[in-house]
Amino acid sequence: MSRALPPFEELEELDAEAVRSWCARSLDALGREREEIDAINVYPVADGDTGTNLYLTAEAAHQAVEAVFAASAPTPDTAETVRAMAHGALLGARGNSGTILSQLLRGMAGVLADGCDGDHLARALGEAASAARRAVAHPVEGTILTVASAAAGACAAGGGLVDVARNAHDGARTALAATSGQLDVLERAGVVDAGGRGLVTVLGALLETVTGQAPPPAVAPRATPAPPEDCPAEDGPAYEVIYLLEAGDEAVELLRSRLDALGESLVVVGGDGLWNVHVHVDDAGAAVEAGVEAGRPHRIRITHFAAASAAASARGERAQRAVVAVVPGEGLAGLCAEAGATTVRTLPGEQPAGDELLDAIRRAHAREVVLLPNDTDLRQTAAAAAERARAEGIRVALIPTRAAVQGIAALAVHEPDRRFDEDVVAMTAAAGATRYAELAVAERQSFTSAGVCQAGDILGLIEGDVAVIGTDLADTARTVLDRMLSAGGELVTLVVADDAPPGLAPDLEAHVRRGYLAVDTTTYHAGTGAPPLLIGVE
Repeated sequence: MSRALPPFEELEELDAEAVRSWCARSLDALGREREEIDAINVYPVADGDTGTNLYLTAEAAHQAVEAVFAASAPTPDTAETVRAMAHGALLGARGNSGTILSQLLRGMAGVLADGCDGDHLARALGEAASAARRAVAHPVEGTILTVASAAAGACAAGGGLVDVARNAHDGARTALAATSGQLDVLERAGVVDAGGRGLVTVLGALLETVTGQAPPPAVAPRATPAPPEDCPAEDGPAYEVIYLLEAGDEAVELLRSRLDALGESLVVVGGDGLWNVHVHVDDAGAAVEAGVEAGRPHRIRITHFAAASAAASARGERAQRAVVAVVPGEGLAGLCAEAGATTVRTLPGEQPAGDELLDAIRRAHAREVVLLPNDTDLRQTAAAAAERARAEGIRVALIPTRAAVQGIAALAVHEPDRRFDEDVVAMTAAAGATRYAELAVAERQSFTSAGVCQAGDILGLIEGDVAVIGTDLADTARTVLDRMLSAGGELVTLVVADDAPPGLAPDLEAHVRRGYLAVDTTTYHAGTGAPPLLIGVE
């Protein structure tokens, strides 16, 4: 005979364990509803990834809370837990809605750190809604902001914890159902706002945490969204740019003005020197450059909307195949994004973590993904990320590209209509046929395979080994080119950073034309954050 479970006692106050449970329930619920939310994502861009972005943001919050529990004995206090939840969401925020969700959690944490009863929760939801609106450059009704404001308004009078949580969830559900009549694009598609739907899910997880009962389902005006061809997306910028930024308040205010002039859907969240920046722009390089001028950007992610839209229709269907490329410099990121790749930016001295590569594979939203790490030192990290993605049902092929020029060569022969194995073989062959070199500036005196170098010397590295030591960038580059072309070649690829001498590329192109009549030259601009010069010879 089965033993009856004890009745659940409704909570009167959130403690650290309850916050932990809320994070876990939110992650589970968003995991179950991710594809449904992706399927109704038509605003601000119909790229079918809102559910995925919210899930990844909640996952980052959950992981931060678990890390605090793992480091505390016996348990952390509630204030520490809610701050960890908000900080984790800030670091891991993805997309427009995920970035706003992180600010909602940050706004709540500021109040809940002082108390977690019903009255504090009501105040926390109010502060969260206000903070989220302040973070968005141009708030639009019929979005997650509307749902957040409705949730706050429904429980503004306060009361017991259960009543506040229930009123907030009910208010959010009612507001969500009305969003389809507030935005034309939602009405044409016959859907509610995807970000608002995700917030209802998070508030439902909170209600379940304090009552022990599953919340009522989110309300939608129509069960099946219209086909994407029946509700074309509005024209808009070509790229989504997201990065974490270390900067002061004054610099961030100037950054807001500059990014607002560059694009739209601008959201800047965070504080205390750390911010998460999200914007849609046509000039991805200018958006990153603005961040460099404001402070120190990192974890830069650039997504080309044309590729994203092809990868996911308004029904949230996966594309068949995509390419993920790790690249230095925003210029190369833009180039690869234009070719349809999902990119991960690297900065000097910083390599992306496995979670960032896995996130990029997920963002590609495809059944099959070709991963180009473009760095020898990233091989193991990329292999681990690929294995984790395979466990999620994504077919991933890792091509062990050792430099960005090999990745460019592989991307140039990529044909998504080809059989997967054939495409991978062709891309691997193109990468393998490309010898690579890099010019760098020595930071200190050291012994190399070409002799002793001094700080400030120009190092010409061929296939990763120092082959030439010089004092002038152009002279050293010509020597490196001659050594590489002595073994033959048909195409030279030059990738030039913004801080390289202005005449470097034309000088090297002329050098190849004079000495190697049958060799073509192609030049790309890497932008900032890349080595002075990368060379590929095919």
